[in-house]
Amino acid sequence: MAKVDVISSCTIRMAGSRSHANPISRLDLTPWDLQWLSLDSIQKGILFHHPQSQQTLIPHLKTSLSRTLDFFPPLAGRLATTAHEDGTISFFLDCNNAGVEFVHALAAATSASDILEPKYIPKIVSSFFADIGTPNSECVSRPLLAVQVTELVDGVFIACTANHVAVDGVSFWHFFNSWSEICRGSDTISKTPIFESSVRNRPLRLPPLEKSSSVPPPPPLLERVFHFTKQTLSNLKAKANSEADIDNISSLQALVSHIWRGVSRQRYSGIGLGDLRGREDPLVLAVGLRARIPLPEGYFGSAVINAEMKMRAGELVQKGIGHAAARINELVARHTKEAIIKTMGDWGNCPAVLRRGTFSFVISSLPRHDVYGNDFGWGKPVAVRSGPRQKFDGKITVFPAAEGGGIDVEVCLEPETLRAMEHDAEFMEAFAV
Repeated sequence: MAKVDVISSCTIRMAGSRSHANPISRLDLTPWDLQWLSLDSIQKGILFHHPQSQQTLIPHLKTSLSRTLDFFPPLAGRLATTAHEDGTISFFLDCNNAGVEFVHALAAATSASDILEPKYIPKIVSSFFADIGTPNSECVSRPLLAVQVTELVDGVFIACTANHVAVDGVSFWHFFNSWSEICRGSDTISKTPIFESSVRNRPLRLPPLEKSSSVPPPPPLLERVFHFTKQTLSNLKAKANSEADIDNISSLQALVSHIWRGVSRQRYSGIGLGDLRGREDPLVLAVGLRARIPLPEGYFGSAVINAEMKMRAGELVQKGIGHAAARINELVARHTKEAIIKTMGDWGNCPAVLRRGTFSFVISSLPRHDVYGNDFGWGKPVAVRSGPRQKFDGKITVFPAAEGGGIDVEVCLEPETLRAMEHDAEFMEAFAV
């Protein structure tokens, strides 16, 4: 059986080689950061064909990582707390250069084709990611970032695990992109992270968090990547706008509608419409805030909120892609600058964190992330995968496709649902093999 062996593990700290290094020592957290306290870390990794100079690969990655951390002091720090006399607690990032974890691993019997060719994502991929603990709030004094570099027979998989309180997807890939730049030989990075902002104006006090209760283990899950070409997305968008008789449904909104309806049709397969009365299907969709507020270019941290909506199950299944897409469009449109600022103020008065085990259909990540721009000096990645954290029945992760304009959708579902979707003509007609 294919396995992953850990060769070594060490701590990488900032190199301290930049005379203009950011002197930041502490980063207070916003409601958008703190909402993730009770959830799990972000885990994403990219697959490469093997670089030519294997002997110097690991030392070079360590050195370039250290130099990259000079630009991102919070990631080399730790999550810390301040207890107040009134019983409340404040979380912040202590930029103390305690360092990130670096794991060198070997999958001696696994090739790149073993990852790329199977219909379903092989279980060994989960072993390509280091762990930093869970949930985020209970990882005080543990690394905010862990890197694992797994050498394959003919490739290498570079994965990052980051505390979600410290970063969202935009900041996660900002760091990843910057590391690849430094690794290619650059002395600086093309986009400087911005840590200070008017939204970080004071430490926020929270009531004591409940200790994480054990979440029941998920049922057996199956994962598959569905590829949607630029033309397929254009067709879905045109169909959704035509059915809804509007013209502002985006390609992503049309795609989300298509997948949501496909999953729900199979979850309710064999149930009559009459028996669906009273049932509602929830959708959680990440909405980015950077352009809406707006925040400065390069803002580092979390600037996303989970937008939630429900549709009656029968309505979702029976009506077309345009109906659900129009509802999704309305949900996103409601997140104006004014609404976001109000929500932020309300949160400060009555803090609430997201809870594990409460979601059944979640769209995460964005196709705008520069995944395939991560050239470490030996070419671009050939694939991207997510790690085992935050996996449950109904977790949908959206990535850009390797070719321009397409989208790859990593679907995590119960095996019965996923296999049934593969025989759903309406769903599969939009899926490009």
